[in-house]
Order: sequence, then C-alpha cells, then structure tokens
Amino acid sequence: MSYLVLARKYRPQTFEQVVGQEHIMQTLKNAIVAERVAHALLFAGPRGIGKTSVARIMAKAMNCEHGPTPSPCNRCQQCKEITKGVSIDVFEIDAASNRGIDEIRELRENTKYMPSQSRYKVYIIDEVHMLSGPAFNALLKTLEEPPSHVLFFLATTEPHKIPITILSRCQRHNLKRIDIENIVKSLGHICRESSFSISETGLRLLGREASGSMRDALSLLDQVMNYADGKVSDEEVLESLGTIAQKVLFDLSAALIGGNAISALDLLDKLYHQGHDLKQIYAKLLEHFRNLLVVKMNDQDGSLIDALEDEIVDMKRQVEKISSETVSQMFAAFFEAEATIKFSAQPKLALEALFIKLTRFDKVISFEDIINKIDNVAKKLETKAGPTEEKSLYAVAEQELYQICEKEESTNVALRYSGNLEQTWQELFPIFNQQCKALVPCLEKAVLTKIGEDFLEISVGGNSFFADRLKEKKSMDAIQEVCRQFFERNMQINIVEIEEEAVVEKKFNRNDKAVQLRKEALNHPVVMDALEIFNGKIVDVKIP
Repeated sequence: MSYLVLARKYRPQTFEQVVGQEHIMQTLKNAIVAERVAHALLFAGPRGIGKTSVARIMAKAMNCEHGPTPSPCNRCQQCKEITKGVSIDVFEIDAASNRGIDEIRELRENTKYMPSQSRYKVYIIDEVHMLSGPAFNALLKTLEEPPSHVLFFLATTEPHKIPITILSRCQRHNLKRIDIENIVKSLGHICRESSFSISETGLRLLGREASGSMRDALSLLDQVMNYADGKVSDEEVLESLGTIAQKVLFDLSAALIGGNAISALDLLDKLYHQGHDLKQIYAKLLEHFRNLLVVKMNDQDGSLIDALEDEIVDMKRQVEKISSETVSQMFAAFFEAEATIKFSAQPKLALEALFIKLTRFDKVISFEDIINKIDNVAKKLETKAGPTEEKSLYAVAEQELYQICEKEESTNVALRYSGNLEQTWQELFPIFNQQCKALVPCLEKAVLTKIGEDFLEISVGGNSFFADRLKEKKSMDAIQEVCRQFFERNMQINIVEIEEEAVVEKKFNRNDKAVQLRKEALNHPVVMDALEIFNGKIVDVKIP
C-alpha cells in the first residue's frame, strides 16, 4: 500500500507547522538560540496535539547539519533520516511495550557510547507514564546526569502517573488542546491543496468531533474524503461520521424541556434503530444542556460554547421562556446519571428512565421572576390602598391574607378562640388522642359549644353513657390537664348532654360555613397572585 494517510502526510516538520502550540514553540526556539536546551524535556497533553512531533522536530533542530538551529533545513542527511525514522542516533521507544527494567538497563548502557553520525544521541520515550516502577527507578540517575551527548525527550498523556522524582528531573512543557478555529483553518488548507470541496460548517463538524485533537481531525477528514468523491455536503459529513445532527439534539432537548416524554422516547427509539451509540447520544445531550445553561447565564459572545452562531441563536431561543434554575436542574440530573448509563447493561432503558424523570420536573421559577411578580402585586395593592395609606404594601398584603385565611395570634386565649370553636376542638382532639385514648370514643360524640376566659363547655350527644363517662372524676381530671396545657391556664370543664341530632346539626352548620369561607379564600385575588408568584398549591385553609 503506497497511500499515506493525512495524519502522516501532514505531520509537522518544523516548529512553524505545529498548530495551536505557539507558546511552547517560541520557548523551545529561544532555548535553542540561547544554547539553553535542557537535557530532559517532558511534553505533556491530550492525544493528537503534537507531543511526539515536537520531540522529532527538536531532534532535527539539535542534529541538523546547519544547527543547532530553531529552523531545521529538512534537506540534510540527518533531517531526512530523522523524518523517515531511520536515524541510528535517534531512538523512539514505546514505553507501553518496552516498560520493563531490562529495557531501561539496556538504554542506560547504550547512553555511554558516542553518537555515530549526529551531534547528539536522542531518546524519544512515548507514553512514558507506562513504565513500571522499577524501570523508573533504573532511569533516575541517567535522566538526572546523562552524558553531554545524550538528550531525553519524553511524551505523555497522563503526567500525574509519572513519579515526582522523574518530573523533578525534566523541564516540563504542557501542550494544550487545539481550538476549533485552528483546526478548521488547517483542514481548509488541506482540502484546498487536495481539491476537495467541503463547507465551513462541514469542517466545523469535523473539528467538533475531533475534540481538540489535530490527528483525530485529519483521520476524520480522511474518512470523509473516502466517503465522497471530490465534494461532500453537510448531511453526508454527518452520515459518514455516524454522528448526531444538531437538529436532533434540539428536538430532543425541546421535548424534555416541554415535558413531552412520549416525543422524547420516540426520538430516542429512532436513533437507536438507526444504529447510533446511546452513550454517545447521552454525551451529546449532556454537552448540549451545558451549552444551554451557559447561554442562559448570559454568555454574550459565545466564547464558552463550541458552536456556530446560528446554533447559539437557537439555544437562546430554546431557553428564553424557562429559568436558569430549571436548566441547571436538568443539567445536574444528566450529570448525575453518567455512571448509571455508562455501566448499565441496558443503556437504552437507563436513558429512557432519565428522559421520563426529566419530563416530570416541575419548572423552577427564578428569584428574579418572583421579585418582579411580587412588585406587580405590590403595585396592585398600592392602587387598592390609596396614596394616603400609611401601612406598607407588604403590611396590606399580609392583612388581607390574614383576614381570609387566619387571624393574627394573640396572647389572650379568649380572643384567640372565641367564635372559632370547631378549629379549637380540632386542635385539642389530637392531644386527647395522645394523652387519654380511653376517652376518645366518648369525645368523638362531642362538640365544643362554648369557650371563655377560664371555662369551656363540651356538649355530648348519644345515650347518657358517653356523658356519664366524661363526668367521672378521673375523666374530668384528664380533660382539665389537657386543657391546662393547651390554654396555659386552669379551665373549668362543663359537660352537657344533648340530643345526637343537635350535635350533627352543629357540625353541619359549621362545615357549611367553612366550605363557603374556604371557597372565598381560594378565589381571593391576593391568594391567586401568591400562587402564581411561588408556583405553589394550597395544602390547607384554616377558617377562623
């Protein structure tokens, strides 16, 4: 096979060709010019961003016939051999397959010998974090004080796995992920050289899928070029990559935000039968809701979002009518479900359960909206109170609510409970049930008919047994003790025997009045405004 893939064909051969790492390249070139190149350099960063390529360029820069130079010629014998990977003085070692102590001992022995043709003997150790503990220990002394003709260039994607004793002996350079603009620019240049037609949107789709890796972006472009002959549309890019269109993500998120579980499950089912990876769908949705949250938090220039301008506009439109708290709640639910979906034997069911949960969320009202609505109610109350009213607006609201729902507490027991016999009896009954359960069957036949400063009257219906039972000294003492605790004073108890029909009539009349008052309270404008402001519901209405 003579075909050379794009990732190899367009591998950087000079510092200027390295994409997105200008800060590192300038440091290295300055060090070469000043003859301050460290004997051990560590290049750390994600995959596909140029770590090994930079190490090879450094090897050429130090061994070029015109060097050491920050601009290797790539024409001399040394540069050509290093580029082809056949130089006898430049050793590229894969630490993943040569991780034992024996390989490092052999390396250490070879460092004693002078280079055959080059100025320096260079050891490039890729994925150096894969070396075993004993191998690292064997490398320590040589790495710290190598012969003057030896240079070590180490590369790793996981620097945290390298022992600190090794890190302290190296000059470390952290390479960053390549931003999408640089990737699109580089891919566009390659497409023009190859006479391949692709839109900027298609290039951005490739850049987004590459996740900051130039090598991944070139491999994806290679795949797209094989799919189409000379020209490719945006739809064909999505189809060739097997990725999800942004429109599908917007449709899914719209269904979840709108609480439409059936629509969300239907879309998921279609994606599943089209062969899409459900875990990739989850990852895309997680990223999408993260972007929605950033947009809702007012990211004006879109610098925190890796998306097209039209997509950002669509995101703003999608979250326009919901609060940032709601978006944050949904994003948090997505994030919490990561482990469940990732390790589930049935990720489709796990994703469906998450969708159903999200569509059942109550919409959260933001504090800003609550304040605005309260201000609107305050303005209504201000109009109702009149300009000469001395009370504050919130005092007016409080007064109206209390007039309908509950009177203000008073230290005077008689004032608090006079005319509110049914409510007082309902509050007393649970205490009777707790402290003197034996009397509960008799008290169920009774109603509170009078209440004063230091006495109360209990009317008992049915046969005389119930009244006689309550009049017994032991029963009276128990009732008086409960009332003393409740009213915080000694109360005289008067038990009156009446017809059972009279008891039923008293309860019926009070209940009928309570229903009417409850209806008035529920329909009162202030109560309706309060429900709207706090997005709440009425649990109970206490009738005075």
